[in-house]
Amino acid sequence: MKVSAITNICPKPCFTSEKQEYENPVNRKTERNLTVLQASGVSLIAGVTAGGIASCLIKEGAKHKVPISVAAGAAVGILTAVLTLPAKLYDRSVKSFVREKEMDVFTRDRELKSNILTEVDKEVKDEDVSLDQKLNHYTSLQMANNGKGMLIKGA
Repeated sequence: MKVSAITNICPKPCFTSEKQEYENPVNRKTERNLTVLQASGVSLIAGVTAGGIASCLIKEGAKHKVPISVAAGAAVGILTAVLTLPAKLYDRSVKSFVREKEMDVFTRDRELKSNILTEVDKEVKDEDVSLDQKLNHYTSLQMANNGKGMLIKGA
């Protein structure tokens, strides 16, 4: 049996900046701006719908039909934005915080696995280490990668 160096090393995540240090891809400011844009769109749709309903309910011969329906639509749109925007902003900030922490954990885990694979690769290339020791470390590494916490070895 021939043991060769590990050639399939897990690639590091591409979340590095120009300074070659870790940079989290979750941007809270962008998340906040997208939430404001979404809430504005929903409020606009609610306002247009309310304006359309108001224009249908106002009698045909009314003198100020258009201004009244526009005012009703604007009022409903603004009210919708005022009532929903704070809750959406809070919810988005909590979710972006959680995603940011998850990406930190994911990236740190990938870096650790990459470092461990590099060490195992160096060990495999080292001729002074016995074959049993190489297989033992490689098997332990594979069990850890597969999520199997317990490794039972025979004598």
